[in-house]
Amino acid sequence: MKYRLIASIAFSLLLARWRQTMVAAIGVTFSITMFIALLSFMSGLNDMLDGLILNRTPHIRMYHEIKPSLPQPIDKSSDYTHFHNFVSSIKPKNDRLEITNSAAIVSALKKDERVLGVAPKITAQVFYNVGVVDVTGVINGIDVEAENKLFLFNDYLVAGNSMDLKNTPNSIILGKGLADKILVQIGDVVQVTTSKGERMPLKVVGYFQSGLREFDNLQSYCSISTTQKVLGESANYCTDIQVKLKDVTLAPRMAKAFEGLFGLDAIDIQTANAQFETGSFVRTLISYSVGITLLIVAGFGIYNILNMMIYEKMDSIAILKATGFSGLDVNLVFITIALSIGIIGGMLGLLAGLGLSAIIDRIPFITASLPSIKTYPIDYAPRFYIIGALFSIITTYFAGYFPAKKASNIDPVVIIRGK
Repeated sequence: MKYRLIASIAFSLLLARWRQTMVAAIGVTFSITMFIALLSFMSGLNDMLDGLILNRTPHIRMYHEIKPSLPQPIDKSSDYTHFHNFVSSIKPKNDRLEITNSAAIVSALKKDERVLGVAPKITAQVFYNVGVVDVTGVINGIDVEAENKLFLFNDYLVAGNSMDLKNTPNSIILGKGLADKILVQIGDVVQVTTSKGERMPLKVVGYFQSGLREFDNLQSYCSISTTQKVLGESANYCTDIQVKLKDVTLAPRMAKAFEGLFGLDAIDIQTANAQFETGSFVRTLISYSVGITLLIVAGFGIYNILNMMIYEKMDSIAILKATGFSGLDVNLVFITIALSIGIIGGMLGLLAGLGLSAIIDRIPFITASLPSIKTYPIDYAPRFYIIGALFSIITTYFAGYFPAKKASNIDPVVIIRGK
């Protein structure tokens, strides 16, 4: 009964100054709306930018790296410290880039419960012959089905179908920038020469566009079998093994373990793309800072309104305390007012934030460099709405706590005597 009476008094005070109450609620609503929309948009933008690289990057890449020759034994010997060694600048050995026993390694990786999928790959330096001009490029020999499943290869095609690489012998998908540079259309035949001088005609069956200009001006894709033909290698030839994990955070530790287990060089996604993670963190930090600042500003607005309400309602507070209401009861009245403003404004802000995010999500965003993106990116993650709701309640609670504490300490005798 007591709490119902306190709620009734708080409601009456809210209605008595409904304009100020509405202004405070609108302030909270606006802050929550912009917090939700800003965080949703920035998170969606981060996912889009990171996806340009990370969607096409394996969590672990295993390969053979060309390394300089190790120091010679004579240089390490203390017996020859004062001698001059004429043999210097030893060139790297003629190691093959091929991963030996790649089929067994792929099979072992697929049996690992931590591994989501494995995609073998061949990377080959080539020249595209355009009349008398040779254009430098790279052919990526891929397992088409694995590439589609693990790296969303089909999403980055602006023309053609990825399965044409598998179904059409001696076919190639060119980067869009490369295709424009060498002036070829789908259905044309392009001559490709390897670094060893082998030449082979390949039929263009599609265009690929990642959104990274330098990448699209250089890269092209063939099936693994076609790439092996181009290089004149056997059916077991493979230069890279790409691994996707169920938990990407395990990548650094597993990369080191695979290096020791298979005797290959391995690099994890965190090491290879550290700059992208740093950029995402900074953008997210800025977004949260701006959003929380908006909520704090709204909290100060509520604080000022409640402070003014206390000065204007000194008589009412004195009467409440004179009729038996304790300081705690008066405290509860004004905290109830503040929380009512926060809850109502917060709920409206969450709905308005969702609506604004949906509107942004439908605004066309068409650019030639990002063919897979049709509208502005939005992330509808529930955590933004939970954070917004909690922060609106916490902010308004503290905005009401200090004025409420002041009201609870008012001496009714002093107020009534002054009147």
